[in-house]
Amino acid sequence: MSSSLPLNVDELRATLATTSLGHSLYLYGDLPSTNREAFRLAQSGAAHGTVVLAEHQSGGYGRHGRPWFSPPGLNLNCSVIIRGMGLKTALAQWLSWTPLVSALATVEAVQQVTSVSLALKWPNDLLLLQRKVGGILCESLLQTPTDPAIIIGIGLNVNVAREDFPEDLIPLAASLAETSQQPIDRNRLVAQLLLELEHCLVELQSHGSPRLRQAYMARCATLGRQVRVQFTSRDLVTGIAEGLSADGALQIRTQPVRSSSPQIPLLDVRAADVIHLRE
Repeated sequence: MSSSLPLNVDELRATLATTSLGHSLYLYGDLPSTNREAFRLAQSGAAHGTVVLAEHQSGGYGRHGRPWFSPPGLNLNCSVIIRGMGLKTALAQWLSWTPLVSALATVEAVQQVTSVSLALKWPNDLLLLQRKVGGILCESLLQTPTDPAIIIGIGLNVNVAREDFPEDLIPLAASLAETSQQPIDRNRLVAQLLLELEHCLVELQSHGSPRLRQAYMARCATLGRQVRVQFTSRDLVTGIAEGLSADGALQIRTQPVRSSSPQIPLLDVRAADVIHLRE
């Protein structure tokens, strides 16, 4: 495995340039899940911008509860508590766009710190050379209508060597270390990530989604591709991903049965598994 300096609260705070994110910071050696811990803290009234980090997650998970492989001391396991953004932004828009802008912020931070250019797979997977290098999991906490909270969970493979992935993941998973000749400074990466995330959330709150939508679409590898969409109802749809709607839904043009068939309207996909089909 690649060597990797440990996360350090003092180093993080020394480089932090945010207004609110990360000013309350919890760093653990081991947790079942940073999202679960952040959720617990949020239920107890933890402030907007509270960050939970762990060097290792024994029970890390992604969408639909899927396990997330992450060896100790090498990657980013981070969760951020976000409050109050819905006071100026429609709650539905805030909830739908937060996962997308969180993925965008992570990609921008990686670019700034490592010069590695990642792509986005809708809605919130991060790709390096078509393989998954990270992902976002957002979970909402609506204790009261006036104080909604979102837990933004970010998992990113940073310094794990490719040969250390389980054999079944090697064709599917990637790490930032593949593109670097030396270990990546995770403390600097966290600080930059929190700054980019704060910028994106302020933009969403102040100006809505138009500029963020354009930035996301410019990074999105899903657009223009043939995709298969698996809905929770187990229905399958195949088509071309053509764009994003105003609320961040993926717009799919399903394929007509015959070339002479009239053009089928765009299908807005808001909750489903999207698979990139080989071109």
